[in-house]
Amino acid sequence: MRLSRYFLPILREVPKEAEIVSHRLMLRAGMIRQESAGIYAWLPFGHRVLNKVCNIIREEQNRAGAIELLMPTIQSADLWRESGRYDDYGKEMLRIKDRHDRDMLFGPTNEEMITEIVRAYVKSYKSLPLNLYHIQWKFRDEVRPRFGVYRSREFLMKDAYSFDLDAAGARHSYNKMFVAYLRTFARMGLRVIPMVADTGPIGGNLSHEFIILASTGESEVFCHGDYLEMAPPPPDVNFDDAAGLQAVFDRWTALYAATSEKHDEAAFNAIPEGRRMAARGIEVGHIFYFGTKYSEPFGARVQGPDGAEHTLHMGSYGIGPSRLVAAMIEASHDEAGIIWPDAVAPFQVGILNLKAGDSATEAACGALYAELTAAGYDVLYDDTEERAGAKFATADLIGLPWQILVGPKSLAEGKVELKRRVDGSRELIAPGDILERLKA
Repeated sequence: MRLSRYFLPILREVPKEAEIVSHRLMLRAGMIRQESAGIYAWLPFGHRVLNKVCNIIREEQNRAGAIELLMPTIQSADLWRESGRYDDYGKEMLRIKDRHDRDMLFGPTNEEMITEIVRAYVKSYKSLPLNLYHIQWKFRDEVRPRFGVYRSREFLMKDAYSFDLDAAGARHSYNKMFVAYLRTFARMGLRVIPMVADTGPIGGNLSHEFIILASTGESEVFCHGDYLEMAPPPPDVNFDDAAGLQAVFDRWTALYAATSEKHDEAAFNAIPEGRRMAARGIEVGHIFYFGTKYSEPFGARVQGPDGAEHTLHMGSYGIGPSRLVAAMIEASHDEAGIIWPDAVAPFQVGILNLKAGDSATEAACGALYAELTAAGYDVLYDDTEERAGAKFATADLIGLPWQILVGPKSLAEGKVELKRRVDGSRELIAPGDILERLKA
C-alpha cells in the first residue's frame, strides 16, 4: 500500500480525552475514532490489526476442534427469560422493543442462544463432544466506558461454547480451550498467566482468567514469578490426548496465581519471597465450566450410550479481540509509539523514501515495494512529500516492525538502511539482499 493513497489520519497532538497509553496511541496512529461514549469506528489501520488478531484466534480455535458459526447481535428476550437471566443481568443489558412491541436485546453474550440451537439439533451422544464458536460484536452498557476500546460499550468478542455428555468430557473440553488460549496469546507475542478467577454473572464453579502484566492493568493480581519463564505448548500439541492436556493444565496451574477476588494471602505468602509477584494485570481471555446451568432450564438433553436421557454439560470461552489490541499496546510501546509483535503488525515492512522526487530513490523504492509485495509481505510505502524526520516519526508511531530507509547518500553507495523497530538496531544492506535478510 502506498501511503499517499491510504487513509491514515495521524494526530500529532496528544488527545486530551485519552487517559492511558493505548487510547492515546490508537487515536494518534489513526486506528480508531470515537463515535459516541464507548463506541468506536475502526479505521483502516486499526481494522487491519483487528483482522490479524481474529485470524490467529480463529486458527487456534479450529486447531483445537472448535467449529465456527455466526449468531446475530439482536436476541429475543424470551431466550433470556427461559434461563432466568433476563431480569438478573442488570442495566448493562441494552433492552429494546421491535416494531411489533416484542422484547429484544443487544446480546452481551450468547449462552442462551447457543444452548437453544444445540437443543434443537443435537439429540444423541454420538454428536458429542461439540464446541461451537463465533466472532461477533457485543454490547454492554457500561456505566462508565473509558480508556478507549480497553473498556468500551460495543466490543468484538470470540465466544466458544462446549457441549459434552458428562463432567469428564466437559473437563477435557475445558482443557482444550485452556491450551488453545496459551498458544493463541503466545503467537501474538504476549506472555499470559492463567489465574483462578471469579465466575461473575456467567456462573459455574471453574474459571480462569488469562492475564498479561501491565502497569495500567485494571485489577491487582498475585502470582509466582516462575510463570514469566514458562514456555507455551508446542504447535503439535495433541488435542485428542486427554491425559496429555490434563498434564499441561496441571503444570500451568500448579503455581499460585489469582485475581484479587480469589486471592489467598496465606498461600501467596508461602511463595519464596524473591518469587512473589503482586502487580497490575489486564484480562485478555476468560474461560468457564458451568455444568448444567443453562442446559437444565433449556431442557438440552441427549440420549446416552445407556439409552437414558442426559443433560448436557457446558462451558464457555471468551477472548475480546478489540480489547486485546489495546492490551498489546499497553504491554508493548515506547515514547515514540507502538511496538507491534510481528504476527499482528498491520504492515510488516515500511519503505521510507527519504527524498521524494529523486529518480534514484523512487526507482529503488518501487523495486523493493514490488519485490516484497510479490513475496507476500504487507508493505506500507511512504511515498509522500513529508520531510524525513516526519516519516521517521510516523513509522515509529504506527509501529512498523521493519523499516527500510532509502536515501540518496546510502543509495549512491549501493546500500539502504534496515531498521528494526523493537530495538532500534540499524544496518546498511544492498537492496537486492533485503528479502533474504527479512526471511532470515
